Amino acid sequence: MTSDRKLQYPVILVHGIIAHDRKGLIGFWGRIPDVLKEHGVAVFLGNTDAWGPYESNAELLKTTVEQVLVETGAEKVNIIAHSKGGIDSRYMIWRYDFGNKVASLTTLSTPHHGAELADSIYAQKIIHTKLAKRIWEVLGEWWGDAKPDVYRVAYQLTTAHMKEFNQKVLPDPRVYYQSWYSTMRDALDDIWLAEPYRYIQEAGGGANDGMVSARSTFWSDHVVEIAGGISHHEIVDMKKTKVSGIDIPFIYLGIIHELIDKGF
Repeated sequence: MTSDRKLQYPVILVHGIIAHDRKGLIGFWGRIPDVLKEHGVAVFLGNTDAWGPYESNAELLKTTVEQVLVETGAEKVNIIAHSKGGIDSRYMIWRYDFGNKVASLTTLSTPHHGAELADSIYAQKIIHTKLAKRIWEVLGEWWGDAKPDVYRVAYQLTTAHMKEFNQKVLPDPRVYYQSWYSTMRDALDDIWLAEPYRYIQEAGGGANDGMVSARSTFWSDHVVEIAGGISHHEIVDMKKTKVSGIDIPFIYLGIIHELIDKGF
């Protein structure tokens, strides 16, 4: 990235469920932040909860955006969000009318139309019991979340709820939205996600990354497929190594160059 081609606004990386970016507990973004910084990008983390509903996570993200703007003196930020982080970010922009503070939102593997896996989990009677809800609550607290609600998160990711969400939470015309996604070529691409990969296929979801179907990621006018059989967690460089010969941080540099071309 040459000196005359710099990103105008800082980047905030927003993670999805299970992930954490506080206290260095999990290196969820792998080498990505360091590589982006090496190429002159101002990078910050979203500081959202691993098991937080999009309402409370949007509030946390709002605070992060405001802090980044003060710290950098920038007028806006670019958000790159993985999985549910894209839903949290969409809600934050809509709920707080942040179209004047967010230049772009790039979502990666985000279930904009819900997840077949969430439908399956929410259909199980046992998760609706008081005991199960309490166990999930303790899990979120142990994880270090500020406002965990695993039960509500499971509901919010269902296809039925996301249909309602999309009818209400509309895109802000001041923000540039784009959706990036990857798919596994077969179950052997990532043995850790082999079973959910097969389940999504059998449930009618078709091509998927082991967690989210490709069709669920299609939301914005600008949709980009990432080739190479990269799974849902490989796309955030958790393995910190090449996947199918692809160095994952360079996918993010590609996003950065695309944003530069857009003037962001």
